[in-house]
Amino acid sequence: MMTVILTTSPGFGKYGRVPQKLQELGWELIRCVDTSKPDGGVSDHIARADYMVAGLVPVTAAMLENATKLKAVLKHGVGVDNIDIPACTARGLPVANTPGANADAVAELAIGMMLCLARNIPVGHASVIAGGWDRKVGTQICGKMLGIVGLGNIGRSLARMARGLGMQVIATDPYADKAFAAANQIELVELDDLLSRADYISLHVFGGAGNASLINAGKLALMKPTACLLNLARGEVVDLDALSVALHENRLGGAAIDAYVSEPPDISHPIFSHPRVVFMPHSGADTLEAVENVGLMNIADIEELMAGGRPRRVLNPEVFGG
Repeated sequence: MMTVILTTSPGFGKYGRVPQKLQELGWELIRCVDTSKPDGGVSDHIARADYMVAGLVPVTAAMLENATKLKAVLKHGVGVDNIDIPACTARGLPVANTPGANADAVAELAIGMMLCLARNIPVGHASVIAGGWDRKVGTQICGKMLGIVGLGNIGRSLARMARGLGMQVIATDPYADKAFAAANQIELVELDDLLSRADYISLHVFGGAGNASLINAGKLALMKPTACLLNLARGEVVDLDALSVALHENRLGGAAIDAYVSEPPDISHPIFSHPRVVFMPHSGADTLEAVENVGLMNIADIEELMAGGRPRRVLNPEVFGG
């Protein structure tokens, strides 16, 4: 019987060595990315799937009810807030993700977004192609202070890049690697202290209820009126209404957003009309190199599971017992 892989990731199996690897393994790949359906079309095929490679479509207990052949759920990326891990565990399904595989890609986009805000790149581009010549005086990021919220794989990668560009770096993370922070001259501080001191604040924390509206009206009020907020984490981490108000009242210098509560977002929200906000369509991890890395890690974990092993990236090892 051919192994059937169902994926809700638009990128899995498309880039680098991954397509050839899948072909060599002889696996059937079913891609469920129909945006007109809440589950991407998963319900039409889930009964045939041996393994699921999950993108941003939520993996719910209801979805798993018909997954009679399913043996594991693998996240095509890092954040697993959209996977009901207890429901998977109850069904004996291992859940694995790919930590570190796309850290450099997300960090590079954060740097790019900072440069867009500092040098008015989107506005300048729009001006030139419209026949104008609107030369705005920007600022340099060298010498500015970057505050990183969440010093995990992405946060550490961003810190190294920012230090290379001459930025000062402070960070907040209850589980921070203190040796890394010391070696890279990163001051570890509390969130409120970081918000009040940084020129750029970049969010790299997990989504979910625990971090919902982590940056709310009260937190935004602590920031400098010239500061810029970057959200490359999850949409719910920032109160978008409060952010929009702060920007429209000129209490914040700018923002860059790559993650939204609903994707694609409702662009009737007033924040989408603000000239000092840069938007991306949740593309932080979308580089050829990162998508290849993630896909190869997914495949390696599936191969290990098929061989009766226990991948070290499994998040609910209790499903293996003993």
